[in-house]
Amino acid sequence: MTQTATFTHGYALLIGVGQSAWTDWSLPVTVKDVKALQAILVDPALCGYPETNIRTLTDSNATRQGILDGLQWLQQQAASDPQATVVAYYSGHGWLDQTQNRYYLVQHDIKPFNLPGSALAATEFTEALQQIPAARLLVMIDSCHAEGMATSKEAGLALELPTGFVALAPSKGLFDPLTQRKGRAVFTSCAGTQKSWIRQDQTMSIFTDHLIEALRGAANKAGETTVKVSHLMNHLGETVPASARAEWQADQDPQCDFKTEDFEIALLQGGKGLPEGGWDAVKAPPAAAGSRVTTAAGERSIAVGGDVSGSSFVTGDGNVVGRGNVVQRGKYNLNAGSIRGLRVGDTYGSGTPEAFGEEESEEEQTRTAKGFEPLPGQAQPLAATKYVCPEPDCDIAWVRRSVGQAIPQCSIHQVALVPVHRS
Repeated sequence: MTQTATFTHGYALLIGVGQSAWTDWSLPVTVKDVKALQAILVDPALCGYPETNIRTLTDSNATRQGILDGLQWLQQQAASDPQATVVAYYSGHGWLDQTQNRYYLVQHDIKPFNLPGSALAATEFTEALQQIPAARLLVMIDSCHAEGMATSKEAGLALELPTGFVALAPSKGLFDPLTQRKGRAVFTSCAGTQKSWIRQDQTMSIFTDHLIEALRGAANKAGETTVKVSHLMNHLGETVPASARAEWQADQDPQCDFKTEDFEIALLQGGKGLPEGGWDAVKAPPAAAGSRVTTAAGERSIAVGGDVSGSSFVTGDGNVVGRGNVVQRGKYNLNAGSIRGLRVGDTYGSGTPEAFGEEESEEEQTRTAKGFEPLPGQAQPLAATKYVCPEPDCDIAWVRRSVGQAIPQCSIHQVALVPVHRS
């Protein structure tokens, strides 16, 4: 039996401020950044960090004291592990007090009328990082976000900052005390007065999105089994400016500073390296216009798009799963082994069946239009009332099949579905 490789000596503190005590300064996308980064780091098939070696701070936990406590936790882990590789990641606002020439990280429990007295000064953040006795330390600051835009049309709106404060990226000299030491590297998401832009689809920041690509091997070559600082630097330096220009017609140039040797950050594809075909074989395909969106609505619904061959789906009450054997007890159970183009539930939506590599039969189309048979014990179906999204060109649909079911919203447009009136 092959033992799964683990990046045993890897530790990470991931901070995404998200919700601010001063609501106008909230930045929800930073929580998405942290969750996505955590998922990549702890995945044994990717970076291989032990889950117990990761600590996340978001929303109300991303306080000034919470951040300092997290840095102290990193210090304790490194002190007990001479081979430690430590990652400290911050995603949130970063502002400069021009009157005092002091830079601040704007955490959750900020006091807008006393920012200098309540915000976390970057110098204090840096001093805490200096106390971490790790063999290798990577610091990533994704700050000075472009206002946390709710929609792209709000990109031009500016936050109202306290008098004397300006949104800037951290200066290159701010982390000099760190980078003078061996095994230290610092990344910042942009330079000077540039902003750290968010993907137009609001999934995460451009910087963190490309950082995750690099951790998955976007800049690696055949034969390499780990991701190094140089891989991050090369990929971020090439892709972030290109994405910012393509999506926002803006400049965003990430900065990297490490004056000592290159060092390993994580396993590459679980230590196996890239498969035949390299990065192109593992990266997710770009979203094409008109691509299929698969959704499910209603109780016990499942929607799966694409090829999930070899996957196992186990739902219901009291399931027991063993190697090569699935035993289920209770009601509403489901298990699936090798499947392709699965569609299960009250409804599924949309696009072309060719996306699943097969034609949809006339019988399947009729069955979807009329609604599925009820499960034992459920109320009998109504006259198969079909509901659709009222937005043009949206093909999300749902079939009401029994009395008392609430009409769901469209998962894309967040509007109530409306009944289809047949002539």
